[in-house]
Amino acid sequence: MTDSLHIIGSRQMGGAERFFERLLPALRDTGHETCAVVRPSSPLAQSLVGIPKYHIGMRNGWDIFSAIAIRKLIKRLRPEIVQTYMGRATRLTRVPKEHCAIHIARLGGYYKVRGYYEHADAWVGNTRGLCDYLVKNGLPADRVYHIGNFVEKRQAPPKQEMSKLRNSIGLPDEATIIFSLGRFNYKKGFEDLLQAFKIVKSKCKNNPVYLIIAGDGELKHTLHSLGQELGLYPNLLWLGWQKDPTIFYALADIFVCPSRIETMGNVILEAWSHSLPVVATKTPAALELIEPGVNGLLVPIQDPEALANELMALLKEPPNTKKALGAKGKETLDREHSKETVVKKYLTMYEELINHKGRYH
Repeated sequence: MTDSLHIIGSRQMGGAERFFERLLPALRDTGHETCAVVRPSSPLAQSLVGIPKYHIGMRNGWDIFSAIAIRKLIKRLRPEIVQTYMGRATRLTRVPKEHCAIHIARLGGYYKVRGYYEHADAWVGNTRGLCDYLVKNGLPADRVYHIGNFVEKRQAPPKQEMSKLRNSIGLPDEATIIFSLGRFNYKKGFEDLLQAFKIVKSKCKNNPVYLIIAGDGELKHTLHSLGQELGLYPNLLWLGWQKDPTIFYALADIFVCPSRIETMGNVILEAWSHSLPVVATKTPAALELIEPGVNGLLVPIQDPEALANELMALLKEPPNTKKALGAKGKETLDREHSKETVVKKYLTMYEELINHKGRYH
């Protein structure tokens, strides 16, 4: 019998998908047997290695054929835990009454709860703010769990490899590198970052500053055109989607998270894992993670001028100040968001729910 079945209906990779990709092997490495259900066209269908996978279409949240397929798979595998991720997979999953699996919904945002997600047995939010929202919207507080994310520890690539990369993408040796990444959509605020970088570039003519951005999405062409309109080239470089952005974090001097809406903050954790100083907008995720001036810097949402001013102030700081800011972020990561801590919280939750499932089954 499988210990846990994990279901995600994403089409593209993002922070939640990268966490899915990290969590399942981490659970497996403790001896907890996991299986995954992903879309056949999802990048996870290829990238999730060493975990048994089942492919179900999950075209939308009302795909009755996928709902039936999920139900049949649960009956066949008989997992103790069924964990769904975000809206689509959660809406499609109904655990058969004759099977006593615990359904845990790991929700990725401030969704409308009523009529969509109450059918789960327990819920996970990766920020306290999200958990408070779920309880406020009617879910039982004793079954809403706050469990944050973790990122894998990565070794910085050799200096020779990094020097070769700088040359290959046209970065001068003396240039300061600002790095950002994410999906190119409205929520991630890349338009604001480009507007801010226009100001930074105009003020730093004697000290070359480059902005490098990894990602892809529906606003790709719009953002590329905006970069041209603002005169940001050649100091703006687009890297495309990077499955493993480790070398770009290692290459960077500053990381920016310009999101307009952000629930999770995975990229902040990833930047901290490389001891990078982080400048982020005041989204719920960033407000929970960052103590301003201690382990990062915060600016108002959708305020390119404020973002530019904070970046320029940080650029003027001596290297030791930037290094100290990044080091404090790394300390926060190691203390509160280590793999060991997060995996232990999941396993403890599973055990608690299984031991008390008679209360709600």
